[in-house]
Amino acid sequence: MACFIQAAYLLELDRQENRNEQNALAPKWWIPFKYKLTQTLIDERDGSIFGAVLEWDRAAAMADLVVIRPSGAPKAVLALRGTILKSLTMRRDIEDDLRFLAWESLKGSVRFNVALEALQSVAKRYGSSNVCIVGHSLGAGFALQVGKALAKEGLFVDAHLFNPPSISLAMSLRNIGEKAGCAWKRLMSMLPPKTETLIPNEAETSPGSVSGGFRNWVPSFYGQNQKQKPSVDLRKWVPHLYVNDSDYICCHYTDQDGVSEKREVSDKENNSPVVNAIPQAAAKLFVMSKGKQKFLEAHGLEQWWSDNLELQSAIHSSRLISQQLKSLYSIK
Repeated sequence: MACFIQAAYLLELDRQENRNEQNALAPKWWIPFKYKLTQTLIDERDGSIFGAVLEWDRAAAMADLVVIRPSGAPKAVLALRGTILKSLTMRRDIEDDLRFLAWESLKGSVRFNVALEALQSVAKRYGSSNVCIVGHSLGAGFALQVGKALAKEGLFVDAHLFNPPSISLAMSLRNIGEKAGCAWKRLMSMLPPKTETLIPNEAETSPGSVSGGFRNWVPSFYGQNQKQKPSVDLRKWVPHLYVNDSDYICCHYTDQDGVSEKREVSDKENNSPVVNAIPQAAAKLFVMSKGKQKFLEAHGLEQWWSDNLELQSAIHSSRLISQQLKSLYSIK
């Protein structure tokens, strides 16, 4: 999958350097895997290539006596490249980098709609279980958000995201707000308890009273589980994330989720736990850890196909993953 992303990078570099079919570099990164290029994704703002659709080439496979497509090999792959710091495309790439940094959303980019339409097309043609979306750096940010948008439509495609961006002003502001909220709770816990106990009378707890009405409208404040909500589809879209802990762009994906403390809240009246009807967001997170590395090495794509690649499965509950995927598991 990392090699397919390299092909997406080289498609744009081939275009910039006017290489033809005879000396183009990009095909060397999909031909050995028996895939073929069926679509290039073009940014209409500058004409640059930011992605590609590669499909299983049955004829090429049969020519090499590969009769059956290998298990796990998708029929189609949408590969999205990251930022290229060359004058012909650098401006538009950095625009989208800043878009993510400021708002943590890439939906306003023209690339988002082009990528989503391409993914929808191949998912409907081959079935979502036979399609994969992959990306590196900025491309991984697009892949995550495009894959999530498709998951909301009920189409779950495989996703492999290399060095996805994890830094944004929106996230920083959210963290500041959460820390302020925690500080406020600690301050309130230090205050002495009230000496008087308020015992509600029957009028206050009757169904028609204001207090009773408030209980019915906001049961979560009282830890009460009212009527069960109708059954919903709880299938999860679980992307694969590959991060390097020396890469400051993606390292925040390894931050632990703090939701476990919130789940310990219980009803003070009957000590019954608050029912959490929203499943936890999930992803498969793999971490490359080689000690201190230079940024270009830690953020580079080539590390993911190196011969000495050693990955470890990491944190089961990542705070950033929960933030980015929680909308998928909200019950509407």
